[in-house]
Amino acid sequence: MSNEKSSTADRELRISRLLNAPVALVWEVFTDPDHIRNWWGPDGFTNTIFNMEVRPGGEWHFIMHGPDGTDYENKNVFKEVVLHQRIVFEHVSYPRHITTVTFESQDDKTMMHWHMLFDNREEFIEVIRTHGAKEGLSQNVAKLDVYLTHLAEKS
Repeated sequence: MSNEKSSTADRELRISRLLNAPVALVWEVFTDPDHIRNWWGPDGFTNTIFNMEVRPGGEWHFIMHGPDGTDYENKNVFKEVVLHQRIVFEHVSYPRHITTVTFESQDDKTMMHWHMLFDNREEFIEVIRTHGAKEGLSQNVAKLDVYLTHLAEKS
C-alpha cells in the first residue's frame, strides 16, 4: 500500500454505481440546477439553489432543507470540469472536503465513481457519526438513479 493512499484512507467516502442512462443525460442531470434540485441530498431533503456555475472557479451555492426543518447552507467552488467525464468541486463551507465525480460511458449506461476527501479525520468522523454521511451519500446516489429512471420513462 502506498503512503499516499494510507494517509487519506481514513477520511474518504467512495461510492460507484452503474446508472441506467447515457453519459450525456447523467451529465445534464448532474450539472443543471433545474435537475439537481430534484434529486440532490439524502432522503427527505429538498434544495434551494442560488447559483450553480459549472466551470473551473465557478460557485455553487445552495441550501439543503432537512425533513426536520433544519437548513444546511452549502458553498462549493468547481475546481475541474471535463465535459461528460469529470467534475471536481471543493466544499468550502463546513465540513470542508473535495468531491471528485467521474463518468464513464458504457454504451447506453454510465458508470459513476464518487469520491469525497475530507480535510481531516476529525471532521470526517463527525460527519459520519453526527450526520450519517455514508448513508446520506448512498441515498443521494439512489435518488439520482431513480430520477434518471423517471426521465427515461418520460422520453
